[in-house]
Amino acid sequence: MNNLDYGQRQTLALAGVFQVAQLVNDLATRGLVDQQTFATSINSVLVTDPETTADIYGGELSNLRAGANTLRKVLLKDSSVNPSVLRYAMAILILNTKLAKNPQMLTAIGQRLDAVKSQAMHFNPTHENVLAALAGLYQDTLSTLSFRIQVQGDPTILQQTGNADKIRALLLAGIRSAMLWSQSGGKRWKLLFSRKKILQDLNSLGL
Repeated sequence: MNNLDYGQRQTLALAGVFQVAQLVNDLATRGLVDQQTFATSINSVLVTDPETTADIYGGELSNLRAGANTLRKVLLKDSSVNPSVLRYAMAILILNTKLAKNPQMLTAIGQRLDAVKSQAMHFNPTHENVLAALAGLYQDTLSTLSFRIQVQGDPTILQQTGNADKIRALLLAGIRSAMLWSQSGGKRWKLLFSRKKILQDLNSLGL
C-alpha cells in the first residue's frame, strides 16, 4: 500500500472522515453502530506511527468500506444519506483546520494519546475505560476551541455517559482521518470540484 498516490491517500482519509460521521449519526439517532466499523475508526486514533496509510485502518482497505459507501452516496447526491452526516464530516474538517493552527494543543493531544495507547494494551481499544479516556482527551482539548461540533439525536441516547464517550472518541477518530487528509493535500473545495476524481479513486481502491 506504499504505492498509493496523494489523491488515493486523500480519498482513503476522506472515507475515514465519512465513516466517523456516519457512525456518529447512527449512534446519536439509534444508539447502535456496526461494531467492526466502530473498532476500525477507534483503532485509527491509536496508530500514531504507521508504515502505510492502510495500517491506520487495520491494514485492510475494506475496513473503510462503510465510509467509502457513504462518501460515494454524498458525491452522487443520494438522498438516502442523512444531512447530518455531511454536516458532521464538514465540521470535522473545519475543526482539524483550527487544530492545525494550535501547535500546543497538538503536542498535548500527542502526549495524552501515548498514555491512552498504554491503557489500550491492557484492555482493548473499544473497552469502556479506553473510550472514556479518549472522550476525556477530546473534551479537554478539541471541545475548548472556538468552533465546536454540535451532535443532534435522541436525547435519551445522548444523555447516556457511555454513548457520549463513544461519540467524543469517534470525533477524535474523525480528526485523525482529517489530519491524514490535509497532510496528503486535501482541501475542502476539492469536495466540490473533484467529485469525479474522488469517485475514480474509490473504484481504483476497490471501495
